[in-house]
Amino acid sequence: MIELKHLSKSFGTSKDVLENLSCKIPDNAIYGLVGANGAGKSTLLRIINSIYKADKGKVIIDKKDAIDNETLKKEMVFIPDDLFFFNGYSLYNMAKFYQAMYPKFEISFVIKEAHKLKLDLDTNIQTFSKGMKRQCALLCAIATNAHYMFFDETFDGLDPIVRKHFKQLLANQMLKQDTTIIMTSHNLRELEDICDNLGLLYKGNILFEGDIATLKTNMIKVQISLKEEFDENNFKDFKVLSYKKVGKVATIILEDALDSKEKLKKMKPIILDYLPLTLEEMFIYQLEAKGYEFDEVL
Repeated sequence: MIELKHLSKSFGTSKDVLENLSCKIPDNAIYGLVGANGAGKSTLLRIINSIYKADKGKVIIDKKDAIDNETLKKEMVFIPDDLFFFNGYSLYNMAKFYQAMYPKFEISFVIKEAHKLKLDLDTNIQTFSKGMKRQCALLCAIATNAHYMFFDETFDGLDPIVRKHFKQLLANQMLKQDTTIIMTSHNLRELEDICDNLGLLYKGNILFEGDIATLKTNMIKVQISLKEEFDENNFKDFKVLSYKKVGKVATIILEDALDSKEKLKKMKPIILDYLPLTLEEMFIYQLEAKGYEFDEVL
C-alpha cells in the first residue's frame, strides 16, 4: 500500500504546488489521478519516485519510508509525461537498459508486443512519432514487472485502437503480478473504463476520491412524475445531490441507491425511469454538493 502523509511542495517563492496532501492507494488496483494542467499531478508522482523531495510530509510504501529507498526502487517504475530516450537508442537498446536495472524484466514481452504494434526494434527512437515513443516507453515499463507502476498522462498521443490495447496490457499486468498502477490524466473519460479508484487533485490537494464500483452502485439518476403537484420538498427524506424539474417531470440525482429505490416506489409515481449515469456526471454532482463547479476543477 502507498500512504501519502501531509505532503507539501513549492518551488521558490511560488504558491504550494502540493499542500498538506494525504491519501492511501490500495494494493493490486489501478488508481487514476485526475486534475487540470497545473494541479500538481506530475509533481506528486515525482515525489513518490524520489525525483523531487517534498518540503514536508512522508511517502510510505509497504510500511517503509520510500524516499531514496534503493530496495523499493527496484519495484517501482515511472514514465513521465516528457519522455526521455538516450540519443541514438533503439527500442531494443532501451529494453536492454531497463533489463540491467530490473531483475524481472521480460525482454521477450517487448519483442512480441513490438511486432504486434509494428514498432521496429532497431530503429532510432528519436525518429519515431510522439505516439510511437509513448508506446516504446509503456512497453519497457510493463516489461519490468515492477510491483508499482507510475504513468504521467498515460495515453497521451495514442490513437483509440492502440490506447485500448495498452489498457488491456495494463489490466493483464495487474492480474498477473498483483501490480499497483497509478496513472494521471486531465481527461476523466480516458480513465473511466480502466481504473478501480479515482482521485481528483485540485489546487494541491485531493478534493474528492472514491472507489468507482461503489460510486456507480451508490448513486442513481431518475426521472419522476407524481399524480399531484410536487417540488423538491417531497424528497426531503432522500439524499438529493441534484434536483431539476421541467414541466411535470423532475430529474433527480440521489445517493443511497437501494434505499432510494424503495422510497420512490412507495410514492406511486406515474413516471419512474432510471437513467444511465456516467462517471463524469457522478463527479459533477459530488463536486456541486461540495460547492465546486466541475469546469473550475477540470
